Amino acid sequence: MAELFNTENSIKKPVSGHLKEAICFSDVSKSYKNILALNNISLSINKGELFGLIGPDGAGKTTLMRILVTLLLPDSGEIKINGLDVVKSFKKIRQIVGYMTGHFSLYQDLTVEENLNFFATVFGTTVSENYDQIREIYHQIEPFKKRRAGKLSGGMKQKLALSCALIHKPEILVLDEPTTGVDAVSRKEFWEMLKKLQKKGITIIVSTPYMDEATLCNRIALIQKGKIMDVDTPNGIIEKFPRKIILAGANDLYRLITDLRTYNKAESVFAFGKFVHFTGINDAVTVAELRDYLKKRNHTNIMVKTITPGIEDIFMALETQHDGTNN
Repeated sequence: MAELFNTENSIKKPVSGHLKEAICFSDVSKSYKNILALNNISLSINKGELFGLIGPDGAGKTTLMRILVTLLLPDSGEIKINGLDVVKSFKKIRQIVGYMTGHFSLYQDLTVEENLNFFATVFGTTVSENYDQIREIYHQIEPFKKRRAGKLSGGMKQKLALSCALIHKPEILVLDEPTTGVDAVSRKEFWEMLKKLQKKGITIIVSTPYMDEATLCNRIALIQKGKIMDVDTPNGIIEKFPRKIILAGANDLYRLITDLRTYNKAESVFAFGKFVHFTGINDAVTVAELRDYLKKRNHTNIMVKTITPGIEDIFMALETQHDGTNN
């Protein structure tokens, strides 16, 4: 695929010391033996911001998060939280950061109440002292406080884990794929809770593989193979995308994809659920032209229309642009 848009100006190296800056990554790299997990990551996150780290599994999100919360050391580079170096000041960092992993990591044999009391004690506080911090979240699971954590539903586990991450009143909340494996309703409720926490002044950085969650953040960074591909507001990233996307559907999805990829004017063809997102060379392909092509190929129940690109379209285009591959 030809170069779609230039992202160099949008990925600026952060300048440490900005008044509004809460988190600053400067040239952070990390390898596991011969695998480069993070490749010179430079990124800044403002105080009070809800920031999304968007990318698929294996993109480097968890590694970056674990370095941020002092659980891993970077091979090179520097990270500062509120001006504190995460390596040199790791004890102070742990007092101002709340961390929630993607996989439920609390004590499954302890009750809801026991888990919360334990984490409060670890941070030298009590549930009663900081109850106002978690009231809106915890009251939803408080009727089940005597139930063992391992017996909770996915959504309830999520609320308990968030309560434990907040019980010491952190200034920074780090959430690594917090909605993985939960139902759509719980995902929606969780993001509503994050918005309320943001209004309290908490800086939130959340990683997710779900592209639809990107639009719920103030700003996002698209990450793949350990590199930041773009940083901007969700609308800002979409507005940079100059290409026309055509949505195509028909009865036989596999044959539809095959025929579109063999079309001599096709530039990119990606499956999106039951449909296909098609980009023509130089955007020269019209909806009518593509519909006629599919009719000649004997497709049935054909649907072809132009659509507004989403974050996932931009991500796929950027990945293709960086890899130099097609389709």
